[in-house]
Amino acid sequence: MHGLIGRSIQCFVCDTYGPDVWESICQQADIGIDNFEAMLIYDNALGEAAIASAMRRLDRSRADLLEDVGTYLVAQPEVDTMRRLLRFGGDTFQEFLHSLDDLNDRARLALPELDFPVLELKVHSESSYSLSFRWSVPGFGAMAVGILRAMADDYGALVVLDRVSVVDDFGDSDTISISLLDAEFASGREFDLGAHL
Repeated sequence: MHGLIGRSIQCFVCDTYGPDVWESICQQADIGIDNFEAMLIYDNALGEAAIASAMRRLDRSRADLLEDVGTYLVAQPEVDTMRRLLRFGGDTFQEFLHSLDDLNDRARLALPELDFPVLELKVHSESSYSLSFRWSVPGFGAMAVGILRAMADDYGALVVLDRVSVVDDFGDSDTISISLLDAEFASGREFDLGAHL
């Protein structure tokens, strides 16, 4: 498991529930560390043990926990990097959706060692889409749902998301249906291409 994933879960727990809760999760998981380094690669079993311990400690299902982590990565102002990266996909939620097909290639430019999920968008109509999400790491389609939900809010779009997950010989395969009810439902969050220092 890439350290970015472990670090994302760690930051979510620390910022939402407190560092003491994260420390107790690591102790219960008996993983021998209490801090994931973003640029390191960890054994999948280590990350899975931390996730299982977090599920028990927070009394959350895996899907609910990972969806909340996905939402956190976009919606939390203190972790603006993911939001900024995704907002480069376009000026509207629809443009953002169409940019997801290229996300894998863009991510590999920055992090070639990252085992990134394969994404494929299908357009059924102007308001109906489906996103296939395939990854060797199980259960992370829920994180994609959280990211999509937060991005829709960020653009001010009203969407309904539904995820169907299938585990096969190649890992997890999720299909996320996206119904765009109103592209301009609310004012989106302000976005500026220039970084604020």
